[in-house]
Amino acid sequence: MAIKTNYKKRGSTLTLLVMLAALIALVVAIILWPVDATASRVEYPSQQDDIESTTLVKAGEMAPDFIVEMLDGSKVTLVENRGKVVLVSFWATWCPPCRLELSHMQKDVIDRFAGEDLVVLPISRGEERKTVESYISKMGYTFPVGLDTTQAIYSKYASNYVPRSVVIDREGMVVYVGVGYDEQIAKEIEQAIFEALQK
Repeated sequence: MAIKTNYKKRGSTLTLLVMLAALIALVVAIILWPVDATASRVEYPSQQDDIESTTLVKAGEMAPDFIVEMLDGSKVTLVENRGKVVLVSFWATWCPPCRLELSHMQKDVIDRFAGEDLVVLPISRGEERKTVESYISKMGYTFPVGLDTTQAIYSKYASNYVPRSVVIDREGMVVYVGVGYDEQIAKEIEQAIFEALQK
């Protein structure tokens, strides 16, 4: 009886080992099986493609008109600034690149082009007055800031991404659109303003 039991144990162990070996062979075969990689690859659009698809107004097009309420209660209409170069910068308090851009706005744009026919309109996108006022006050900024709480103005220009900077020439034509903010984009914005002021 004892011999029979040992034989059964050996037999079941052997069966288990054979099944395990077969399973390992199957897994190895699946891993090593030649597959056309391009047939099953999922292509994701690049961020640049996504930025372009969400940009509703591009350089060479007329800038859509808007009326923006400023933090001080005054209102600015884009069309009333024809004859001047306008920098519109859509931003939000929660956005790190936006905060970086605002920190450079006074020195790199407003002070640099002081005395020129330039109107600078940083417009907060989708945030309440209280949030924007608190942030501007905390940072000590004194330049005018606009409110677009419902994103009505922003939605004329884009469907996603901040910061988004738009330079508009004296005739109301968009000459530059930039998304994000870094040293390179800062230079592009300054160059676009400089060139538009020369015309």
